[in-house]
Amino acid sequence: MVFIASAAAWPYACESCPVGINHRAVIEEQATVVEASASTVWVEAVRRSTCGSCSASAGCGTSLLDRFLGRRPLRLEVDNSLAVAIGDRVIVGVPEGAMLRAAAAAYLSPLAGLLLGALCGRHLPALWSGPAGPEWLSLLGGAVGFWLALRWTARYSRALARDTRFRPILLRREAAASVSVSFG
Repeated sequence: MVFIASAAAWPYACESCPVGINHRAVIEEQATVVEASASTVWVEAVRRSTCGSCSASAGCGTSLLDRFLGRRPLRLEVDNSLAVAIGDRVIVGVPEGAMLRAAAAAYLSPLAGLLLGALCGRHLPALWSGPAGPEWLSLLGGAVGFWLALRWTARYSRALARDTRFRPILLRREAAASVSVSFG
């Protein structure tokens, strides 16, 4: 199945783009093709961080994790709509909506599950026995709510990965940089 056979697969079409998308609705990333077949390619993109230009990088947890864990490449399977080969540098596009949904699911749902679980653990016993429940019920409720939210997030992310509207696509080949060398 070729994903980008029609512009209808993407919610915002662009007439001038050969792939039929609106670049304002896409997050672009540079990548290198590491495996290729006639229908799909595997690309690797090195995650870039802006921590070096931030003034708070010395005290930031993200900067610390980046230094500790290193930058691992991100591997994506993408439909080979541009007939690229191994070693080609390409620009991969991910719909902005997919990134927003994934970020909201990853960050907001565990937090909401933790808070709602703790509130339920604290106040549901009050419906049966009168005063609010003990502290350990709040802790237990928060842990259960957090666990349920993580389970939901895992199922939601698998569903997002199967949805063709949110799959990354090849936008274009990266233009080769020209280097001029002169002697003497």
